[in-house]
Amino acid sequence: MKFDQPATTNPIDRMKVIGQPVDRIDGPLKTTGTARYAYERHDVARNAAYGHVVGAAISKGRIVSMDLRAARAAPGVLAIVTARNAGKLGKGKMNTAKLLAGPQVDHHHQAVAVVVARSFEQARAAAELVQVRYEAAKGRFDLAEQRDSAPMAKPNENSGPTHTAVGDFAGAFAKAPVQLDTTYTTPDQSHAMMEPHATLAAWEGDKLTVWTSNQMIDWGAGDLARTLNMKKENVRLISPFIGGGFGGKLFLRADALLAALGARAAGMPVKVALQRPLIFNNTTHRPATIQRLRIGCEKDGRITAIGHESWSGDLPEGQPETAVNQTRLLYAGAHRMTAMRLAVLDLPEGNAMRAPGEAPGLMALEMAIDEMAERLGMDPVQFRVVNDTQVDPEKPSRRFSQRQLVQCLRTGAERFGWARRNPQPGQQREGRWLIGTGVAAAFRNNLLQKSGARVKLEPGGRVTVETDMTDIGTGSYTIIAQTAAEMMGVPLQQVQVRLGDSSYPTSAGSGGQWGANNSTSGVYAACVKLREQVARQLGMDPAQADFADGMVKAGGRTVPLAEAAGSAGLVAEDSIEYGDLDKQYQQSTFGAHFVEVAVDGYTGEIRVRRMLAVCAAGRILNPKSARSQVIGAMTMGVGAALMEELALDKRRGYFVNHDLAGYEVPVHADIPHQEVIFLDETDPISSPMKAKGVGELGLCGVAAAIANAVHHATGVRVRDYPVTLDKLLDRLPPVA
Repeated sequence: MKFDQPATTNPIDRMKVIGQPVDRIDGPLKTTGTARYAYERHDVARNAAYGHVVGAAISKGRIVSMDLRAARAAPGVLAIVTARNAGKLGKGKMNTAKLLAGPQVDHHHQAVAVVVARSFEQARAAAELVQVRYEAAKGRFDLAEQRDSAPMAKPNENSGPTHTAVGDFAGAFAKAPVQLDTTYTTPDQSHAMMEPHATLAAWEGDKLTVWTSNQMIDWGAGDLARTLNMKKENVRLISPFIGGGFGGKLFLRADALLAALGARAAGMPVKVALQRPLIFNNTTHRPATIQRLRIGCEKDGRITAIGHESWSGDLPEGQPETAVNQTRLLYAGAHRMTAMRLAVLDLPEGNAMRAPGEAPGLMALEMAIDEMAERLGMDPVQFRVVNDTQVDPEKPSRRFSQRQLVQCLRTGAERFGWARRNPQPGQQREGRWLIGTGVAAAFRNNLLQKSGARVKLEPGGRVTVETDMTDIGTGSYTIIAQTAAEMMGVPLQQVQVRLGDSSYPTSAGSGGQWGANNSTSGVYAACVKLREQVARQLGMDPAQADFADGMVKAGGRTVPLAEAAGSAGLVAEDSIEYGDLDKQYQQSTFGAHFVEVAVDGYTGEIRVRRMLAVCAAGRILNPKSARSQVIGAMTMGVGAALMEELALDKRRGYFVNHDLAGYEVPVHADIPHQEVIFLDETDPISSPMKAKGVGELGLCGVAAAIANAVHHATGVRVRDYPVTLDKLLDRLPPVA
């Protein structure tokens, strides 16, 4: 199905099932422990062996020698795979560094071997016996040291242009009566998902099946085939349940490759789960940024010049953290400039983490907006409202398909009680606690991806949906079932959804906040085709047929849907493909975050006390699971603001706190009551579902709202995340 005209009235608009707060249909499986994750697939390959990965002990250099004799002689060992005996390997399109090092080492904990044994304990013990001698080389690990020499990043399909300029930024900024020129930093961060990167691999002749934890099935299967120099059709990748990913499982990682290599070498199925320290250094992370914001304003608060420059680092051939992207679209201003520079750093790969670009970019931009409002003596909500725009500021002829940022800000301000706020920092106290409130705008682009599905009308009238879409805890099973139920006019209980298998039609996958809108649109397209088949089978006009309550009605006739299935059933397959509506209109999602914090006047400890998110993100397909996504994102924003930081050893080039004991994330006690409001919005420009993404919007802006609230509470402005008590302690106002 080609979607190249705005959506008109369609069956989804009935919203009998879509738009309802339906419980997660996979919930009972997960709460009873019967949802099988990759490492738990004892049912598909019994008596599997276990692989344990050996990671490089240097961050740059080469392997001089490997002594495997003691490891090979250890009890239970079946095989040891290194780059020497792995055969010729390629590299996935989505991988920056090789997944199996040798002889060159590109980063710390890059895999250098996998030891396969009968039991996990035997594999782990034998891996300790592998003796590797390295020749270390001097590396580049410090972004600040590389800042001045970092070149402009190269444009690519993910980052878009790395430099934009509209008008005369330098001239307008110099003339502006009110100016801000400030630098902010964000640290390296880890995905820290609950389920580790894990894979079970089994060969049958030259055909490979991997049960793995991967967000993007088609990408993963393609890159695994490419790395092993196989035909893609000989690789089957299965991932029906994923215990969190946040972007860390978008791409093929070492667990899948080494499980496949280990299984081939051992001649039997092999399981590999990356041990937690390797997840932090072997896989990907959100790279640190340095961001310079320059804003020039008239005294009435109108922005005349806005410039945003960002520096980040990655391995050679890597990509920048796109921290300036939201600045190109969020606020008005005739004179504009953005730039992304990329330093080569010999650190583990930097790549996508939930809301790449906007998440760290808004940490800086929305603090700068608050700082400018303070200089102007304006309320920070009003300052944002004054600088709203209904057109793309870089391309004024292109309008936003929907843009309710002002409504988000005003709705949130009213619900939060913003009008009662004393604008002067450090004025509200409760005993030893300093109280402050903060706000930030939320922004995330709406991305469109081709997405397919297969829908079957089974004998008896049940509907089965098959698509390689994944559910990473986001509720994909449920909204896909809701879509099929709405389209085919059957109860939700009559729909079965099968996900996460490369033998199914290729979907958009889970990433970039694009999964829900695109995958359900693919199901919509397949259902349209199935409805046509059903109508013809029943001798009805497809254009007139109405599907409801398990019946099909047209031309004065009412026939049970099951009658069309017959004894063999009917099958339809289709994809949603997009025209150029996303070129004609700027498609984005918007929101506003409001936060109240308390800061201990003696210790500087910070407690988040209230959080509110107001989101405008098209039609909300399931308010219950959407709210869950937003409050989870808000929680992640608390971590980004107050605690998350990969501590980098700048001498040796690795992340020291590479486990869940040293890498701090929020726990229940850190999170207060969270309120989420969805504005009533449909976007017919986006898709036939009239929906957009929301899961990452809930994160974007949260950290800045918290940092702004801390400043309001204390009068102390911390521009280097995370905002920890040591950065406040010596600057706090007197308590008594």
